[in-house]
Order: sequence, then structure tokens, then C-alpha cells
Amino acid sequence: QVQLVESGGGSVQAGGSLRLSCAVSRDRYMYTTTYMGWFRQAPGKERGAVASIDRDGFTTYAESVKGRFTISQDNAKNTLYLQMDSLKPEDTAMYFCAAANLVGRATLRLSAYNYWGRGTQVTVSS
Repeated sequence: QVQLVESGGGSVQAGGSLRLSCAVSRDRYMYTTTYMGWFRQAPGKERGAVASIDRDGFTTYAESVKGRFTISQDNAKNTLYLQMDSLKPEDTAMYFCAAANLVGRATLRLSAYNYWGRGTQVTVSS
């Protein structure tokens, strides 16, 4: 099993920055995750992809966040990060960390992930 705990959410004005963290813990029988990602869900909307990274460091981003958000991982600390700059009101959402131990590469496909955190709220005011 893999447990994911997000942190770092909060309220910020448009143009500001936040860094989200996702602490990853896995039981002794779990070798590793193959790829991880960030997703977000605004009230009344479906959950959508933000960014993904795999074990080789390959990354992919949703068009709406390219050039503003950066996904990274610290394997020594078992932590996934999402640096969010130039935030906009439309970035307001609950942000979820996700992981997979399946064969594959970084992907924005929601159904490719089999572990999910509970989320952290990000609110951007204009």
C-alpha cells in the first residue's frame, strides 16, 4: 500500500506563488511508485490533470499550467512537489497527489493512478 499526504495549500492573491508537497509512505512490500502526478478539482467540476513525473524524471503538464507550474520529486525524502507561480483565480481548487505502481510513464490520464491523497485546498483571489 501507498499513503499520500498533501500539504502546502492556502490562500494567495493572483500573481503569487505556493509550493505543494506530497509525502509518500509505502509499506515494506511495495518496491516503488513508477509515476506520480498532481490533479485538481474545483467545485462543480470534474477532477483534472495538472502535472505528472515518472522515475526517470520525465514530466508532462496540462496546457493551462505550462510555464507557471513545476513538478519535482525528492526521492531521498519520498516527497513530491508542485511549485505554482503566477497563480490565477482559475487555479482555485482542491489539489490532489496521485501515484501509481503500474508499468508506464508520466501521464495526465486520471484512470492510470491507483493511489490518491485526500487533497489540499488552494484559493487564489483576484
